[in-house]
Amino acid sequence: MRLELDPNPRPQKTFLAYALFLLLAFLLLGALFLAYGVSPLKAYALLLSPLTDPLGLAEIARRTIPLLLIGAGLSLAFRVGFFNIGAEGQLLLGAVGAAYAALFLPVGPWTLPLMFLLGGGLGAIWAGLAAWLRVRFGASEILTTLMQNYLAYYLVVYLVAGPWKGQLVFGFLYTDRFPQEAQLPRLGETLVHWPTLLLGVAAAVILHLLLFRTPLGFAFRVQGENPLAARYLGLPGGRLLFLTALISGLLSGFAGVGEVAGIHLRLLEPAQISLGYGFTAILAAWLARGRPLLVLLTAPLLGLILAGGDALKLSLSMPFRVVDVVSGLLLLALIGAEASSRHRILWRR
Repeated sequence: MRLELDPNPRPQKTFLAYALFLLLAFLLLGALFLAYGVSPLKAYALLLSPLTDPLGLAEIARRTIPLLLIGAGLSLAFRVGFFNIGAEGQLLLGAVGAAYAALFLPVGPWTLPLMFLLGGGLGAIWAGLAAWLRVRFGASEILTTLMQNYLAYYLVVYLVAGPWKGQLVFGFLYTDRFPQEAQLPRLGETLVHWPTLLLGVAAAVILHLLLFRTPLGFAFRVQGENPLAARYLGLPGGRLLFLTALISGLLSGFAGVGEVAGIHLRLLEPAQISLGYGFTAILAAWLARGRPLLVLLTAPLLGLILAGGDALKLSLSMPFRVVDVVSGLLLLALIGAEASSRHRILWRR
């Protein structure tokens, strides 16, 4: 018996893999709910309840925005062969750039564009540093971007607890509130900052066209699929990786700007700015199979799982950490289904 990649997986096989893994996940979740005295049918209904409520749909959209921006950039990066695991840190650096523009620079009609410029620029520089280390010294970007997450985390902690600290209320650390000119418009009374949502949709479409309809996209795909062939064709592999990192970091920085300018309206502690979006978006990009346009489907799917988990926390008398297992198990089922659909088992004597 040998496990190998399936070069041409059939749609029926992919559908069957997802159906089986999700069925297994729901069976395990049903056993978990029964252990805490909760009806599985009630819990499943709560998990899907955001789809039936306008406020629930708005919550899904709110969670989708950062996943869409980051996932689109990561899908390009993974396709080219730059394994960016530092989107969480790039998001936090984007939030830092936005906060600096909002709090310490003159405000006016230019404030929001300047926030995106500084936030996206810091995210791009943060990712570009890891790409430079790989091209110049051969350092693994998986390790460097992962370590950068911790540096960004403690930088935000230092700023909100030190030089940028605002009024302390209920023991939480954060800066002063952003002025009105530095706040993104929302849809009605919801937390959906629609300019960033449109930006995410545009990014997914533009990156997909870039990847599959331009000579630069052809160079990207060759570099990712066969670096030796790219070198034989004379393609600048280092520059392609560096450009990919800049684009990926730029979009992650945009996600950080959206979180602080569209939802929190101030810079907070890192755990409050991002609920692990930088890591969850890796799954959104992986499920999209290197096609940025498919992130328009995978990001809302993961947004539904996150929003459904919040609905369970608010409605069921279960420990919060146990409820988090629900989201984790569903995400694990998606990973298992995607991995199994991409592989096949060969039996030989």
